[in-house]
Amino acid sequence: MAAFDGVRGDDSGLLIPAHSAALRDAGEPFLTAAFRASGALAADNRVLRITRFEDCAGGSTGRKLLLSVAYQKTAPGLPTDLFVKFSRDFDDPNRDRAKNQLEPEVRLARLSRAPGFPIAVPACLFADYHHDSGTGLLITQRIAFGRDGIEGLHEKCLDYELPQPLEHYQALLKALARLAGTHKAGRLAADVAAQFPFDADLAIAGDRIRYTEQQLLKRAARYADFAARYPQLLPENIRSAAFLAQLRKDIPRYLQQELSIRRFLHARPEFIALCHWNANIDNAWFWRTEQGELECGLMDWGRVGQMSIALALFGALSAAEIELWDRHLDELLALFASEYRSCAGPALDLPELREHLLLFVALMGLAWLMDAPALIQAQIPDLSAIDNRRDPRFKSKESARVQLHMLTTVLNLWQTRDFGALLDRFLRQTG
Repeated sequence: MAAFDGVRGDDSGLLIPAHSAALRDAGEPFLTAAFRASGALAADNRVLRITRFEDCAGGSTGRKLLLSVAYQKTAPGLPTDLFVKFSRDFDDPNRDRAKNQLEPEVRLARLSRAPGFPIAVPACLFADYHHDSGTGLLITQRIAFGRDGIEGLHEKCLDYELPQPLEHYQALLKALARLAGTHKAGRLAADVAAQFPFDADLAIAGDRIRYTEQQLLKRAARYADFAARYPQLLPENIRSAAFLAQLRKDIPRYLQQELSIRRFLHARPEFIALCHWNANIDNAWFWRTEQGELECGLMDWGRVGQMSIALALFGALSAAEIELWDRHLDELLALFASEYRSCAGPALDLPELREHLLLFVALMGLAWLMDAPALIQAQIPDLSAIDNRRDPRFKSKESARVQLHMLTTVLNLWQTRDFGALLDRFLRQTG
């Protein structure tokens, strides 16, 4: 049940609906005023009627709608099929607690309306937010997956079904680099630093490892048991006795150096840029140009801001198959650095960029993935009956699938890139 129906947005001053029933009640007059206020709708045009109004499940934050409208006049670039995102979900306290994630997404949506914005994002028809209450509304173009030359939606951590995976990740990283490089070149709005401020101390303090050494080692032991009981779910290299011993040896050292690594990752300005936080393949859409080149746009910009490039890179690559990491990581990082530089961003040294990414992966894995075995078993209790990770039961359980995939990715990198030696090199460099 909604606590209130609406609040005046900080930017437009309009009374923005806080939930779907309030938007339905506000109807066409509100949509007309909102689209005019944003500049998406001409003053002599209006929304005649709502032709579709449908709840849309999914996501980890506020409620969503599929909305379609008819206008008094059609116009180029004026979409009729729309996607509505509320910051609030008054029926689910856990989702409602994430209401602040829409605030930077609203800012990005407004920023994207400026001429020359460097990447494709869903066209913004209205975006506003009330900071004090955490109440916001975003209305954008709805991407026509599977139509008009756009590929179908690619779900997260199902890349074994994806044709040309390398080509898709090349398109993703080029889009990331274009935005980041354009930002570093000062070619976005003059007030972009104020809209997306970077606070190194807050970044260093955020998303810390929340376990003690003893707790982490207990979780490593639980992972070893999981690997022994369900070897069919994991590659051999991350369930070998040698690797498990190395993991137990490395964990206390990374925990001890966590703060120094996090300071290192946020110290160099050229490695901090405006980026998508989670540019996973399911937060993108893909199409081919007339020349046959694959391009992509990015959506779902929650938590967008200035951040470590390493965080953004892992956000984009974390759903990729480990074969792509094993065979193409340096190629993809070189592509990112080249595109970043071609947009007048700073030059990045490839070994340094790789070091930043791998150090971030180590800390992220310890902070967020050591409980993965228990979470997977809770979602799919009959794991012994499953032949491999491509079983339909994983396909139907996104949380279990993602946990298994990301744990596998992190531990595969830990083994193949020798995170113990990586930490030794870091300590030598930093004294």
